[in-house]
This record gives sequence, C-alpha cells and structure tokens, in this order.
Amino acid sequence: MPSSAQPGRLRLLLILGGVTAIGPVSIDAYLPAFPQIADDLHASESAVQLTLASFLVFMAIGQLTLGPLSDGWGRRRPVIIGLGAYTLASLACAAAPSVEMLVVLRAVQGLAGAAGVVIARAVIRDLFSGSDLTRFFARLTLVFGLGPIVAPTLGSLLLEVTGWRGVFVMLAGVGAAATIAAFAWLPETLPADKRRTNRLPQMARTMGGLLRDRRFVGYSLAMGLGFGGMFAYIGSSSFVMQDVFDVPALTYGVLFGANAFGFVMVGQLSAYLAGRVPEKVTLTAGLAISTLAGAALVTASIVGVGGVVAVAVPLFFFIASLGLVMPNATALALSGHPESAGSGSALLGFLQAPIAALTAPLIGLGPAHSAVPMALAVAVFAAAALFAMTTLTRGGARTA
Repeated sequence: MPSSAQPGRLRLLLILGGVTAIGPVSIDAYLPAFPQIADDLHASESAVQLTLASFLVFMAIGQLTLGPLSDGWGRRRPVIIGLGAYTLASLACAAAPSVEMLVVLRAVQGLAGAAGVVIARAVIRDLFSGSDLTRFFARLTLVFGLGPIVAPTLGSLLLEVTGWRGVFVMLAGVGAAATIAAFAWLPETLPADKRRTNRLPQMARTMGGLLRDRRFVGYSLAMGLGFGGMFAYIGSSSFVMQDVFDVPALTYGVLFGANAFGFVMVGQLSAYLAGRVPEKVTLTAGLAISTLAGAALVTASIVGVGGVVAVAVPLFFFIASLGLVMPNATALALSGHPESAGSGSALLGFLQAPIAALTAPLIGLGPAHSAVPMALAVAVFAAAALFAMTTLTRGGARTA
C-alpha cells in the first residue's frame, strides 16, 4: 500500500486495538456477573456458561464468513456494519427476559462482533510484513489487552450499581464508540485491484489451500489451543474463585485484571524480541512456559495446599505466557499468505473459537465446587498447543 495512504501507526494501533478488544471485552466484562445472572434468570451454572459458548461459536462463524468476504469487498464497509449491529445486539442482551433468550442474543452479538476481530488482523497483514508484522501484533496487545484489565473490574462495579443488565448497556456504549471511530478514521487498506472474487468455488479453493499448508495449520492450532486454555480459565474462574475460594466479586475482578496486565507486559516483551529473536523461538518459549504453568496448576488444585494463592500464581504465568504465543503464532500463520489475509484471518479465528467454546461444557462434566476441572483443561490445552506447533511446523516445506 502506498505510504501516503498508510495512516500513522499510533492512530492505526488505537483504532484496531479498540476494534479487536470488542471480543475480549464482550466476554470479560460480564464474567463477574455469572452468579448474579444465574440467580436472576433462575438458571444453572452450565446454562449461564452457554451464553459464553454461543458468543464464541457464532463469533467463529462470523469470522469464517466475513474474513473471506473482506478479500472481495474490502475491509472498511464490513467493519462498520458489523460494529453497528453489535451495538444493537448488546442493547437487546440488556433486556433479555430469560437465559435462553440471552443465549440467542449473545450469538447475534458474537456474529456481529466478529467483523472487527477478523478484519483487524487482515488490515494489519495488508500493511505490514516480516518482523514489522510480528511487532505490530505484539504492540496490539498493549491496546486490546487493556480491555481485559479494565473490563472485569468495571463489570464488578456496575454489578453493584446497575446489576448485570448494566454491563450490556456499557458494551453497547463500547460498540457505538468503536463504530464512530471506524467510520471516522479507519482507512480502506485493500485497493480494488487487489481484491479477490467472492464466488463460492474460489473461496473454497482459497480455504483449501490454507488448510493444506501444514505450517499454517500448526501455528493456527498453537494459537487456537492456547486460546482454549485461556477460555477454560475465563469460563470457570468466576465460579472457582467466588464459589470455591469465597473471593469477593471485586477482588476477582482485580485478580483477573492482574493476569491481563501480565499478558500485556509479556506482549510488549514479544514486540521487543521481534527482529532480534526468531519468531518461532519466541513462540516455542511461550508454549513451554504455558505447559509448565498448566502442570503446576493441576498439582496445586489436586494437592489443595496453599488455597487461592497456589492456584492464582500458576494461572498468572499461564496467561502471561500467551503474550508470547498469540502475536507470534498469528504473524507466523499469516506471513505466508499475503494474498489471502482475510481468509487466513478467518481460519485463525474459526479454528480457535470452537476449541474455546468446547471448554465450558467439558469442564461442566467435572465435579462442581472444585478447581481441578479448570486446571486439567488448562494443562491439556497448553500441552496440545506445544505438541501441534512442534509437530506440524517441522522442516522446510510448507505443504503437507
């Protein structure tokens, strides 16, 4: 893209960081409200967790659809339309009369919010390559990582004043602000002469080519499985901390924010290492740390000594290690396919979201009022991510 058309990096970072944060903020802000939603709507814990699963599944579907379409339509229009629809869906969630309706409306919210998440990655790939690509993804964690730091605490405060419905009104405000910012400042980064056909056979061929690239699949699975471990924590930590360890909602929000802060800071370390240390080395280190943290978490949960501290410490290291995993896995997966950035970004999102969505019902199969199911899920996903990356990305050939 001509340099004259490329916006300033700081402004681009703020816009794309804010748009990308729609996903995690939509999840993290209402996590402290899980027990209150269950009481207010007379629903079980597993039913409330389905509101998280439906959001993730339909966000995955939205990414799989909107990513390839953006390769043909351009980036700007789908983002603006999606963010506007997300704002309306958030207001509808605030008025949900039952947990079943909330599950449906969260699905709509996820489908609409997918536009910002998937197309933001494509915009970055349109503009950057090499170590600049890795560095920008790592810097992005500084912006969208602020959402998980602030959102749980803000959600906890809103619970005290407005109840859980006020959290969704706040999300509508976030969506409206993101829509205005994208309309005012987000440029079109895919010129008309570089757009691809949106015919179904061509889209299928593009997706098939990506899935035949074992490196793309390996790096995507590393990110998706790491994301699964994160959501095992996200989907269960509210109940584990508040019900098992009797941690107050506000304290839980602070602990959650501390973990997100660790993720952001390690993400900035990843940005510093880009261009100095090979991306695959940094990614492998992050996956190794997350696997060790998962093993320590399982040990602490089973032994049961040390209380909440013994569980919180390995959780911190696990979440922080993803600051090395996420930007490097994303950059390595997308670096080989500049001509299909939207489709590649879509598959990245699609492969990770169903994995994450499966964690809630799987953890629900374990014993209630215990940290062990969450710990086992975190450890298994972390180990599987390391195995997938090291197995599928060996050698020099890109295709299987």
